[in-house]
Amino acid sequence: MYELPRVKSVVDMIQAKPLADRGLAKTLKQVWLRFIAIIALCLAVTGAMLWPTSPQNLGIDNRMVTSGALAAWRNGNLIVLVRHAERCDRSSNPCLGPPDGLTRSGSVAATAVGAAFQTLGMSHSDVLSSPTTRTVQTSQFMFDNAHVLPDRLTLCGTTLAHDLPARKTAGRNLLLVTHSECIADLERVLGYPHAEGAEYGSSLFVQVGTHGKLKVLGILNSQDWASALEHL
Repeated sequence: MYELPRVKSVVDMIQAKPLADRGLAKTLKQVWLRFIAIIALCLAVTGAMLWPTSPQNLGIDNRMVTSGALAAWRNGNLIVLVRHAERCDRSSNPCLGPPDGLTRSGSVAATAVGAAFQTLGMSHSDVLSSPTTRTVQTSQFMFDNAHVLPDRLTLCGTTLAHDLPARKTAGRNLLLVTHSECIADLERVLGYPHAEGAEYGSSLFVQVGTHGKLKVLGILNSQDWASALEHL
């Protein structure tokens, strides 16, 4: 009878040890999960910095200058892909004319973007246009006229990085009024395979380096031109 308390205390110790071990294991598991979450977050942030999803927005702060876009424009070393303005057959807005052309509001937006390019200076720039109604109309409202390509796929697809520099005259910027899928083709080839789709009237600025090597400087959406020009 006298030994019973000792036996009970030993049993309590044996039972308590597994409980303590389980508590420690649970704590270690929580710490490990938090560690994994932190590592995953760091990798995601680093990946976004090293491999951005979309080109930078040139309408923010002074990026037209800091990106080198303004200097490249003045030196005639840019290729700019401009998406056509709002198309009529995919909008409830009133049409300007044919269903495969622009809306009236699209024509107004195109005129505004054209005026912004005129502010940069168009004297040393050449304009090409896809032959579809909406791109030809856009080029007319933006730049008055353009050389119309024979086929919408003439400057489109995976060979753009080679074909565009071949079309460019040294010391003159080349502007191509085109389609969102063609802009996406060039972005994909130049390191932006997951870029957001180009907005109506947006412009992708690409610098032409030595041996025709292309470098994406950024994208400028139509509504951001005012802010971009303010900082020039």
